[in-house]
Amino acid sequence: MAETKKSFTESLWDFLCSLKLAIVLVLLLALTSIIGTIILQNGSPADYIREYGQANYKLFQKLQFIDMYHSTWFIGILALFSINLICCSIKNFPRVWRFVREPTLVAGPGIFKGSANRAEFSCKGSKQQVAEQISAVLKQEFSKTTQTEKDEKLYLFAQKGIYSRFGAYITHVSILIIMAGAVIGNFWGYKAYVNIVEGTSVDQVRTRNGVPIDLGFTVRCDDFDVSYYPNSNRPKDYNSDLVILENGKEVLHKRIEVNDPLTYKGIKFYQSSYGAAGNGFFKIKATEAATGKVFELEAPQGKHVQLANGYSFAVTNFTENDRNFGPAIQLHVNSPDGKHGAPFVVWQNHPQLDKKRGGVFSFSLLGYDQPFFTGLQVAKDPGVNIVWAGCFLIVFGSLTAFFFSHKRIWVCLEDDGKKTKVKMAGNAHRNQPGFALAFDELQQKVETAAKNTSPQKEG
Repeated sequence: MAETKKSFTESLWDFLCSLKLAIVLVLLLALTSIIGTIILQNGSPADYIREYGQANYKLFQKLQFIDMYHSTWFIGILALFSINLICCSIKNFPRVWRFVREPTLVAGPGIFKGSANRAEFSCKGSKQQVAEQISAVLKQEFSKTTQTEKDEKLYLFAQKGIYSRFGAYITHVSILIIMAGAVIGNFWGYKAYVNIVEGTSVDQVRTRNGVPIDLGFTVRCDDFDVSYYPNSNRPKDYNSDLVILENGKEVLHKRIEVNDPLTYKGIKFYQSSYGAAGNGFFKIKATEAATGKVFELEAPQGKHVQLANGYSFAVTNFTENDRNFGPAIQLHVNSPDGKHGAPFVVWQNHPQLDKKRGGVFSFSLLGYDQPFFTGLQVAKDPGVNIVWAGCFLIVFGSLTAFFFSHKRIWVCLEDDGKKTKVKMAGNAHRNQPGFALAFDELQQKVETAAKNTSPQKEG
């Protein structure tokens, strides 16, 4: 007979249910993930041009590589993969559901002859007596046994792990949930950045592209601290005191550090960078050589500060460690007629050295205060809890699907003269070698229990 030609709808259904389509889509998702990892996402045009050149930047724009996870083709792959999972589940689920709702209680001859795990023996006692003994064993090893009489034969059926057949579908659903959470996070979440100078506050953040985003509340940085490794300028640790304000009232305070963010209304503030915010302030002690009079002054870097008798001075440079002598400043003194004096260095750890210079004033550095800004990465991901739920389900579904199996046992009892003939068969839909060993042990227990049956007494 000629093969019936499939309709377009049937061909489309087969395509959407195809395992080959699933494999191709998984490979495409893996490839695009590699691209998204290698190529910077949501960067500024200058970043791409500097890294890849003008021509490649324009190519990446056309291919939507610079914002790949929001691209139409990436969303299309996710959508097609979701449809593939749904169609595969719809196609195969009815068969699995029939296994659950309508188990094969009466095994046909084909099961006892064709099963790789089968046994046959005879024992004394009636069918009912033998059935009771075997049922007790099966109940202990499997579950409650179902008895069915048909054609003067008594059939027993027991199973366990039937819900492991749903493990694959739980995994399918979890993948869909994870993808849904990722899409929600990509479209309704954001990653942004903000720099807050100590003592100031912000109510907006900006994406890499410079797009402003209103937070809906205010974030203030009360303090920033940084510590360094000994004898180096390498930062050892840095953290910020952040305060959340709403309607002018403080509602949350936390000291954050790297990998310990502040979270408020689903928005996370991560410590990511820091830097100097303008010039520092120096506490200077100036001593007039002629009178011994002492002046304690605050001097902003680069600005002249007045002294006695028309003199002034300015701090022009600063270093935290000058040739291992510690913090030092460079300054000069202006005479009353405005003449600019020669620059000289003052070390904080050696306050008496400047007296040897023999100037009108000697100076010592009492301390310095360098204001910093804290650099924060700001992230909002409304889909993160959905993704976590999907991850939990995928672990549960995978464990159910791969580490548990649906095991079934059939027993047929029939009269064999003055004895009862017992036939056993069993199968498992996963881990056949392991089930074969378990079946051999079960068969021995069943046979021992059946052969210990007391013969029915005649009246």
